Amino acid sequence: MELRLSFDTIPEQFEKWRPHYSRELFGLLIEKAGIGKDKKVLEIGPGTGQATDPILETGCDYTAIELGSNLSDFLRKKYKNTPNYSLINDDFITHGFGSERFDMIYSAAAIQWLPEKEAFSKTFELLRRGGMLAMMFLRMDLKSPQPEMYADIQKVYDEYFRPVSKSSNCRFGYDNALNYGYTDLETHAFRGRRDFTAEEYVQYIGTHSDHITLEEPYRTHFFSGIKKAIAEHGNRLVINDEYILKTVRKP
Repeated sequence: MELRLSFDTIPEQFEKWRPHYSRELFGLLIEKAGIGKDKKVLEIGPGTGQATDPILETGCDYTAIELGSNLSDFLRKKYKNTPNYSLINDDFITHGFGSERFDMIYSAAAIQWLPEKEAFSKTFELLRRGGMLAMMFLRMDLKSPQPEMYADIQKVYDEYFRPVSKSSNCRFGYDNALNYGYTDLETHAFRGRRDFTAEEYVQYIGTHSDHITLEEPYRTHFFSGIKKAIAEHGNRLVINDEYILKTVRKP
């Protein structure tokens, strides 16, 4: 199974545990892109809608394109009563959009799963002149809030974390959009914080692609080891989040 399809196996868990991006980030994005009722917006890879509602609430003409069939079924049910919402269950790279063009295309940690050249070239083609491509992702800091717990968690990773295949999405060069005709690159960062019990944190990391695909004999030992490491440090783990927003425009 492709790692990017692993999320499609756990739509309910994905909906419950994946983080939502900060309202401050969306406030800035909506203002910069001028999103409102007269604008057409495309979201690539919405998952179960972690970055969808603030854009939908502007009243824009919103379209999502989601690869996973189970995630798409979840989204149809979730937004069935939202008139400005439409969904395409297909691969963004191969889907034919015809003459349809958008004022903004955006992605929350999904565009990084696509080949860089195809992702930037196709989004550029689909945007209207002056349109915006917005890319957001999350950086997490577990080490600073609890260094001793972090060290014990890393020991569990060293001993038991043997993913079937490693994610390659970290190679995506967001700033390379400028090599494909885009201009006006801006980067903004927003702070956040999440608190987990041991059980909650295990549920959360169970939504990461390379964790979903862990197999025995490592899987059980890995998750029980993580849970034990947190429990031994007061059963409370803190994550300091940094939500990154990168925007570029089509001249």
